[in-house]
Amino acid sequence: MIRQDRRLSMLVFVLAVGVVVSLFAWDGHKGFELSDEGFLWYGAQRVFHGEVPIRDFMAYDPGRYYWSAAFMGLRGDTGIMSVRVAAAAFEAMGLFVGLWLIARAAGPMGGGNILYLLLSAATLAVWMTPYYKTFDTTLSILLIGTLAFLIHSPGVRSYFLAGVCLGVVAVFGRNHGVYGIAGSLGAMLWLQLKRAGGPGLAKGFTLWTAGIAVGFAPVLLMALLVPGFAGAFWESIRFLFEIRATNITVPVPWPWRVNFAALPAGFAVPAVLVGVFFIAVLAFGASSVAWVVWQKLRNRPVPPVLAAAAFLAFPYAHYAYSRADVVHIALGIFPLLLGCLAVLAAQPAGIKWPLSLMLCAASLWTLHQRHPGWQCRDGQACVDVEISGSSLKMDPSAASEVGMFRNLVQRYAADGRSFLAVPYFPGAYALFERRSPTWEIYPLVPRSPEFEQAEIERVKKAGPAFVLESDWPLDRRDEMRFRYTHPLIHRYILDKFDPLPPLLDPVDRAYQAKPP
Repeated sequence: MIRQDRRLSMLVFVLAVGVVVSLFAWDGHKGFELSDEGFLWYGAQRVFHGEVPIRDFMAYDPGRYYWSAAFMGLRGDTGIMSVRVAAAAFEAMGLFVGLWLIARAAGPMGGGNILYLLLSAATLAVWMTPYYKTFDTTLSILLIGTLAFLIHSPGVRSYFLAGVCLGVVAVFGRNHGVYGIAGSLGAMLWLQLKRAGGPGLAKGFTLWTAGIAVGFAPVLLMALLVPGFAGAFWESIRFLFEIRATNITVPVPWPWRVNFAALPAGFAVPAVLVGVFFIAVLAFGASSVAWVVWQKLRNRPVPPVLAAAAFLAFPYAHYAYSRADVVHIALGIFPLLLGCLAVLAAQPAGIKWPLSLMLCAASLWTLHQRHPGWQCRDGQACVDVEISGSSLKMDPSAASEVGMFRNLVQRYAADGRSFLAVPYFPGAYALFERRSPTWEIYPLVPRSPEFEQAEIERVKKAGPAFVLESDWPLDRRDEMRFRYTHPLIHRYILDKFDPLPPLLDPVDRAYQAKPP
């Protein structure tokens, strides 16, 4: 049995790594964003140089930055490819866990089951995009694996280790920690229904809580030992309650809202499928929870993966709906995917293959256009641009942004001086390995006057040579322009900097520091 498990693990490991390496060969040197991708790159670069996320700059939770900075150290450079390699390694870990769960549900690895694993790998991997979000997709898969482990063997050790894993996940993303807590509580209550063995609820909860404290220890130690981190961490939590949201919301893209008259079929069908998947995550959550509870009450066995996915489905549906676009449905869909693929793996061929092929085809049709490798499949669709020593193919608009910043830096800040780029360009600082003059490197939502004034003081101290401010309205909402979300900083720019000649894109406006 142990030998079979080892063979299975090795097979799944080789498959997961092979798929990720193949995707990286296709995608790895294509696409580029100064916005969301730049947000991760800048943070990893600053951590490599000794700064502390959240305390020294606006950031996600610390884990992903230290992971990425470690790969920068291994590769000996702070360029964009180090961050992409780090994300790919994390993606391989998530894909391995997901495929291992499916393989265990499928049974002995004959030719048919190996082919099914390949189909499952394609289904999961196509959703793991964009690459800088694979930290989040992997964390959701790890939580499903953690709960499946607890449900399969609900002993003292399992409760504690499940807590440890949840704590580690929260080091990389507190939102995943919250989702994991919600799912774990549901699973622990479910385990108490007609309990035949294992710890009672109080004991299990205590062991699980102790495990969380152990897994979350890196952040707890940072709060105790790193000056200023505890206050900054608490402030980042308080701010979420202040704005009463975890993201900037957009309308849900229900399938009936697709305008078929205005879109060609190649775009209309994926848009419909996105809406269908938004419905599916809710339908799966409701039906799967009801089914596993009903089966438990009747003393019938339930696949651990399905039970784990069921109790995480609604928490991750919140992630999908927090900003209802194709990127966020990709971040919230893995309980649905793994639950369905694990159940189908054990079904008769007449059910297993048609439904799994439909799920894979729908996934590929929905997501293929989001992969840079597909976007740059035509040599004329993308251009070659050198970024931190690597040649990347990117769309002309991204190349134009890079060229705009290079011209401004060469002309006004070639001596290493700071510059300010707001609100969509955190990657511009990483591009030139410069430190942002402000803490808020991605200023998208309104802030208090006190916060803005503190940022102005930081700008004064840094003395940026120029400012680039985009007047593009986020989500086409006029109130989300930078001049409205940060009016005091906008007024400071107008007062202390002189306008430069118009840029190619009229929504971008450049200013030069006034002579003292």
